[in-house]
Amino acid sequence: MRRKVLTFIMAGGKGERLLPLTRDRTKPAVPFGGIYRIIDFTLSNCINSGLRRIYVLTQYKSASLQRHIRLGWNILPSELEQFIELLPAQQRVGDSWYLGTADAIYQNLYTLEMDQPDEVLILAGDHVYKMNYYTLIDFHWQAEADLTVGVVEMDKDKAAHLGVVEVDNLGRVVGFQEKPAKPKTIPGNPDKIYASMGIYVFKHPVLEEELQEDAKKGNSSHDFGKDIIPQMLKKSLKIVAFNFIDENKTGARYWRDIGTIDAYYEANMDLIRVDPIFNLYDRDWPIRTYEEQFPPAKTVFSGGEIAGRIGLVLDSLVSGGCVISGGKVQRSILSPNVRIHSYSEIYDSILMEGVNVSRYAKIKKAIIDKDVDIPQGMVIGYDLEEDKKRFFVSESGIVVVAKGTEIK
Repeated sequence: MRRKVLTFIMAGGKGERLLPLTRDRTKPAVPFGGIYRIIDFTLSNCINSGLRRIYVLTQYKSASLQRHIRLGWNILPSELEQFIELLPAQQRVGDSWYLGTADAIYQNLYTLEMDQPDEVLILAGDHVYKMNYYTLIDFHWQAEADLTVGVVEMDKDKAAHLGVVEVDNLGRVVGFQEKPAKPKTIPGNPDKIYASMGIYVFKHPVLEEELQEDAKKGNSSHDFGKDIIPQMLKKSLKIVAFNFIDENKTGARYWRDIGTIDAYYEANMDLIRVDPIFNLYDRDWPIRTYEEQFPPAKTVFSGGEIAGRIGLVLDSLVSGGCVISGGKVQRSILSPNVRIHSYSEIYDSILMEGVNVSRYAKIKKAIIDKDVDIPQGMVIGYDLEEDKKRFFVSESGIVVVAKGTEIK
């Protein structure tokens, strides 16, 4: 039986560990994979799962995200009471903006009163994966749970960067740890943990009651993992874990929390392998987005008088409007409207929309954000000590040039 489900996507995070890519935009709006925004993966999962009543909660530097959703995701018929609707922080219940994930839903409890759903699905808008949420919702309903938490198996050594869900032998949640040094492992599997995916399914009445109780606490961080789950465990409410079922169809399960520059870079590089780990080409589970109109990508080769001027692209993703005019691009991702001029070389890099690379420039292991003009002969990624003087360099040596940077 199909349940009446209302979906909330949390899309207001600052994403401070993803700076400078989040200097001008919220984390879910950061471009990914050439033509996408990070939030496109969660929204596509919703549409592919048959969910049609979706609120996107925004707060931090949301203009770019709002524009993207308005132009690209206005696809559901309102006359059938289907929608993807933006809910910015409005101070409806006090003088504060959203103080945490739980507080964001609490400040929008009026939507639950209007819609009266059976279940409420809460999602993070900043992860890359494929999942049929209705499989999770059916599991929750059949288990007669008050709350179901989406979890994914991860290696124990990654726990320090994740929320870890502790379960018993029956799959019931008995604890939650935030980025623990000594994590609780999966029963019978001491090398693995259950990482929280930031996915929750609540019975509607239970969610309202728990949020109202949490809102009265002066010492709460108003977070589902840190506060709501422990609060519910004290009452012996039924909380169960749902082990992630992947729709990616590539063998290994794929879920990425791209909260740091290095994780973001690695997830992008996953897409350009000969056999990509994350499958963008599955017609049964399409990832949709908004794309402006650009002409087809073009490469330029000139022989004769301009010997060696070859537009060459190898093992890369190239978006519409790109012109590779006599330069070389290898193991890289080019967003729309990128220009690569003669004798320049791009390796293992991500170039976002509107980047212009002038002649003889050399770029390696770099992320160049939107609307940056790389001067003639510029070298990036070959001398990290020099790069640190003018750009951000990550722990693993990825050079990031912020949006609109003027390089002299």
